[in-house]
Amino acid sequence: MQPRRNTVQCLSPSGLHTMSYKEWGDSENTKVLVCVHGVTRVADDFDAVAQSLSSHYRVVCPDVVGRGYSGRLRNPLHYQLPQYVSDMVTLLARLQATTVDWLGTSMGGLIGMGIASLEGNPIRKLILNDVGPALNSEALLRIGTYIGEDIQFRTFEEAATYIKTISLSFGEHTEAQWSKLARDVLRQTPDGHWRKHYDLSLADAFKATTPEMIAAGQAMLWAAYDAIRCETLLVRGADSDLLTADTALAMTKRGPCAQLIEVPHVGHAPTFVSEEQIKLVRDFLLNEK
Repeated sequence: MQPRRNTVQCLSPSGLHTMSYKEWGDSENTKVLVCVHGVTRVADDFDAVAQSLSSHYRVVCPDVVGRGYSGRLRNPLHYQLPQYVSDMVTLLARLQATTVDWLGTSMGGLIGMGIASLEGNPIRKLILNDVGPALNSEALLRIGTYIGEDIQFRTFEEAATYIKTISLSFGEHTEAQWSKLARDVLRQTPDGHWRKHYDLSLADAFKATTPEMIAAGQAMLWAAYDAIRCETLLVRGADSDLLTADTALAMTKRGPCAQLIEVPHVGHAPTFVSEEQIKLVRDFLLNEK
């Protein structure tokens, strides 16, 4: 089954914007799985998961605003978690689902945490992929250094090599998988060059973040995590420099007391394109053993 592309109109303090999303499976299926990507990634990251689960779920994979085929915000300082949560609430209203399951990688996991912490939220099961309330500041700095780089490449091969280089923490992949991971986040411009498929102004929010803001943000995220009541799975790359082992352990003992699974030989973050990693999702969501 091929996916469908749809859009939903969302509101920010500076006006309206569109959010694009891919939808797999029966549009009338009341079982809905929402999959949300990391900070510079796109909906296509979940193609393999969606294909595997589309016979069980209506699988919805959005491009978070500023990425992929979604619109761009007029004020880049609004590229923040509250805006993303607001947009996803709008999407959930469009889907008209009574309950949803949520798979979020990194930023997508933080958005899921934000929604799952709200009273009356529809999330039944939550999968957090290599993310938690406390994030390693050095890893955030590493990510922030390349987000705003305005780089263009003469050939796709050059661009793909760059994406692979900055994504080595994803772990081992076949050349075909690396090629798709690159193609998903690149676009070819009219002059034939290849560039990143997101708003480079995403970096502005990173640059404006102070240590005090990080500390305050983590306090709010822990409060949100402690308010979560749904069944939660935490997947951690065993070599992750973003989600520390200590934070992951703490997440198993407070809030929803997440079930923890570590993926060996992977850093930040597991991509869920291999059968072994997809099985982690299927087992948790479908209770397959």
